[in-house]
Amino acid sequence: MRITTWNVNGLRAALKKGLHHHLEQVKPDVLMLQEIRATPDQLPKGEARPEGWHAAWHPAERKGYSGVATWTKTPQWVVGVGMDDLDVQGRILRTRTKKLQMVNVYLPSGSRSEEAQASKEQWMERFLPWAAAIARSEEPTVLAGDLNIAHTANDIHNPTGNKKNSGFLPHEREWFSELLASGWTDLFRVHVGEQKGPYSWWSNRGRARELDRGWRIDYVLGNAAVAKRLKGASIHRPGGLEVSDHAPVTIELKAR
Repeated sequence: MRITTWNVNGLRAALKKGLHHHLEQVKPDVLMLQEIRATPDQLPKGEARPEGWHAAWHPAERKGYSGVATWTKTPQWVVGVGMDDLDVQGRILRTRTKKLQMVNVYLPSGSRSEEAQASKEQWMERFLPWAAAIARSEEPTVLAGDLNIAHTANDIHNPTGNKKNSGFLPHEREWFSELLASGWTDLFRVHVGEQKGPYSWWSNRGRARELDRGWRIDYVLGNAAVAKRLKGASIHRPGGLEVSDHAPVTIELKAR
């Protein structure tokens, strides 16, 4: 089973830029999309439920903003998250198939302002115990998405220059460590080992994309029932260069 997470930076734009072409290269069985910025009725005909997919949606209440969607090759159903008061921005979607539970997450960015950072940290505080409880499930479960935090110095091209920037602040990285300690495994890092990169997001400034000066802020985490089935992991950088500022991140699981 191949599970892919991708912040598409606007689904309508991503479709025009060749999203389906890159999905043919990646070949996911589960596709978890973030920052879709659209409701199903705003998409071209047939794209709200593309042929061969079962689609679940959680758009933001605010039009053209945030939002997540999960596409699966087998039928799925939506499970409530219990944090509706915090999630008007469409940042969490919890679904199940017969074989897998999926938590699709788009954690807020705090880079715009002090107020945005404060909102991000409030969200993090609420999310951590909720995610920890789900990690303890015996059901195979993945938590995937754009978490807007580079966990370690290996997950960012320039750790020294970014140590005071949102997304690489010491307490954010400590929070990520606590998230992993609660029962989640960073499947991609386990597969590739401790090395610099590879990255999943690049700024549009300073030739960052051309020179591969990026951040790894897109993750697929697995609970214990999933971690023991890890087979492979990859980042499809061409998709991030042509469709979005994020690349799709894929992990592959062995059959039970």
